Amino acid sequence: QDIANKDKGGIFNVSKGMQQEFGKLRVFNAPIAEDYIMGTANGMSRYNKNIRIVVEGAEFADYFWPAMEQYVETSHEYWRTKGQFSPNITVRLASGGYIGGGLYHSQTTEGALSTFPGVRVVYPSFADDAAGLLRTAMRSEGMTLFLEPKALYNAPKAATSIPDDFEVPFGKARIRREGTDLTMITYGNTTHFCLEAAEKLAKDGIGNVEVLDLRSLSPLDTESILASIKKTSRAMIVHEDKVFAGFGGEVAAQISDLAFEYLDAPIKRVGSTFTPVGFNRILEAAVLPNTEKVLKAAKELLQY
Repeated sequence: QDIANKDKGGIFNVSKGMQQEFGKLRVFNAPIAEDYIMGTANGMSRYNKNIRIVVEGAEFADYFWPAMEQYVETSHEYWRTKGQFSPNITVRLASGGYIGGGLYHSQTTEGALSTFPGVRVVYPSFADDAAGLLRTAMRSEGMTLFLEPKALYNAPKAATSIPDDFEVPFGKARIRREGTDLTMITYGNTTHFCLEAAEKLAKDGIGNVEVLDLRSLSPLDTESILASIKKTSRAMIVHEDKVFAGFGGEVAAQISDLAFEYLDAPIKRVGSTFTPVGFNRILEAAVLPNTEKVLKAAKELLQY
């Protein structure tokens, strides 16, 4: 939607200039009908297995819900056809809050959208990982849900140099900060809150925190999660998603099942409250996680 306008490439200008470079047959607008867009992508990908389709599934992840029927059907295609057909589709969704967007422009949807087998789900925190994961998605067979934290599109803290032809493998987390006392498991916007909190804790002599950026939610890098927890013996899961029924609940379950004997304290989760995100900045701050909330939870866990 709105990706091929002359002076605009999507709400956040991610695709600006692409139609001029690649032509109208490869870059074009679709009707504001998300289910239609997903169904069309599924059908087009059957035409030629070498075709790679990128769907800007809705202008915001919040608007993707009408596409769920086709999203689910597309996720089943490889299994349903016994591997004869693979929908080579990358679905890009601008996700999350921190832009004063209110309840219709601030949703985090990974908790719901990652429950379907047949879809890889990625959620980068920095520009190099965004580029590398997108390149990997485009070069891979199968369907990838690419969640882009909209608050980081133009954020200097997310800017990095990007090597030529850089790729990031699916299912491989990245240690953003080495530590020995506590593991913060995170992704997207909250990676930056965790890094800020970790530096503050170290500066104050409270603890040495390891920050593990998942990057890929499905497949999930349980190996790196467990390796970090074996080293620190404390686990804190931080994400923008709601704590109740959020994606972090699955991460906590994996830790409980596979690394319980290594824990010196309960698993702690930090995320959004179980309420829509308010438009007012005061309400938004009350709902969403931030550095101060991460700091408070980390201190409690380190003192346990």
